[in-house]
Amino acid sequence: MKISNVARMRAMDRAAEERYGISELLLMENAGLAGAAVLNSEIGIAGRTFLVFCGSGNNGGDGFVVARKILSLNGTAKVFVLGDPAKYAGSAKANQEILSRLPIEVVRLNSAKDAAEDLSRCDAVVDAMLGTGIDREITGIYAETIERINESSKPVLSLDIPSGVNGDTGHIMGCAVAADYTVTFGLPKLGNLLMPGYDLCGRLFVSHISFPPQLYDDNDIPFEISSPHELPPRNPAGHKGMFGQALFIAGASGYYGAPYFSAMSFLKAGGGYSRLACPECIMPYVAGKGGELVIVPQKQTESGSISYRNKDALLDLAGKMDIVIIGPGLSLNDETCRLVRELTGLIEKPLIIDADGISAFISAPEILRRRSFPTVLTPHMGEMSRLTGMAVSKIDEDKIAVLTKTSSDLNSIIVLKGANSLIGYPDGRILVNVSGNSGMATPGSGDVLTGAIGAMFGLGLDIGNAVSKGVFIHGVSGDLAAEEIGPDGITASDILDKLPQALRMDREGLLSDVYQGVEVV
Repeated sequence: MKISNVARMRAMDRAAEERYGISELLLMENAGLAGAAVLNSEIGIAGRTFLVFCGSGNNGGDGFVVARKILSLNGTAKVFVLGDPAKYAGSAKANQEILSRLPIEVVRLNSAKDAAEDLSRCDAVVDAMLGTGIDREITGIYAETIERINESSKPVLSLDIPSGVNGDTGHIMGCAVAADYTVTFGLPKLGNLLMPGYDLCGRLFVSHISFPPQLYDDNDIPFEISSPHELPPRNPAGHKGMFGQALFIAGASGYYGAPYFSAMSFLKAGGGYSRLACPECIMPYVAGKGGELVIVPQKQTESGSISYRNKDALLDLAGKMDIVIIGPGLSLNDETCRLVRELTGLIEKPLIIDADGISAFISAPEILRRRSFPTVLTPHMGEMSRLTGMAVSKIDEDKIAVLTKTSSDLNSIIVLKGANSLIGYPDGRILVNVSGNSGMATPGSGDVLTGAIGAMFGLGLDIGNAVSKGVFIHGVSGDLAAEEIGPDGITASDILDKLPQALRMDREGLLSDVYQGVEVV
């Protein structure tokens, strides 16, 4: 499903009215009806009492429609208006006037304390205070009301986005409503899908509010929820060479886990033949852990990293592979970094670069730009900071914009790892992945990811779809581990062990409903 930023959503609203004659009043009506439908299906309206908190903009107008629908379904609604009621205009004012003729109590809220007693008695809350357009910190009565709502522990339905969440970044603007349900309108906004906003939405629903598909499914919209392609059927008569051959150039003295997890995850995710080129000094450990791997011992530097002297042999071996993964646990040895840069410029295969491999290009990004074969980078925020020269805090202000620019600039598919990992493509597309959990923030997890992406390519997906599929399957594996043992204490081994189960569930069609990210109403 496509995702919109706030500016694009406003343009869609205008296009609905100007191009298709769908009035703002009708859009607001449909938005309110969608909110009431979620309220009725998830909580039930008849015989229940609801508090509807309305801001002074169109989000408040949506709340007026919900209050009216609660009344029509034999529920009781009380509306608290934050701000000056005289400021309502257009469709919001029209719905305010309709509400004034109905037996629904509407009260201007001058202090959050004035809602305390009603909050203690109501069955649920509707948050229609601020919507998606906020760009500054929430203060005053809005902040106080948000705090009261959160403290009440009542079920909360937010309209469009929980009040206090930035619609473009998902950031909390000082404070924000923690909703149990959110129904967003037209399309999900980036803030609905990016952390921490995604976590505050609860169950996320979307209503297209009568937009035609030409608006909400436009190919020009570059953002969408990752919905990975199906894998090709596995050939029952296939041999290991038919399921992909991968070369992993990884490892250094003191870095034993990274090369093992990356190379082994290729096999556990369905790949066929995994070769690991690692320094001689760590070979006994890796071979003891992963007897299924083909170990290619490498001459090493004095510090125990892969020596530049291996360049020609590695280049020859890479030419026989389907995909090459370089970087896990390589170290930042100068000689090894030089090897990484030169191999990257010469290898004529799809290439996944991770961890220390990414850091090798801080001073030489032009090598990535010049590659004619696909390149995949898998940085976490710290590595993205080094790659871009931007502070982590600056990247976090607008990850989408930074990722879009960097993917294009480096001519690379970039997986920005983290909660709801982002995948950026050189053509400007951004996918938001919704599988995974906080327990996966553990050493070695990213190494498992590189092997999973490689395996998806080996199983027959093109590199762009292999990346989205690998990120998805990796997240599912982490979720399966969390379901079994809880998110605390998950290790890379736990994620690795769940890869076959995640892949089986995906092939059997058991994951599509679980990981759609948003439900259409």
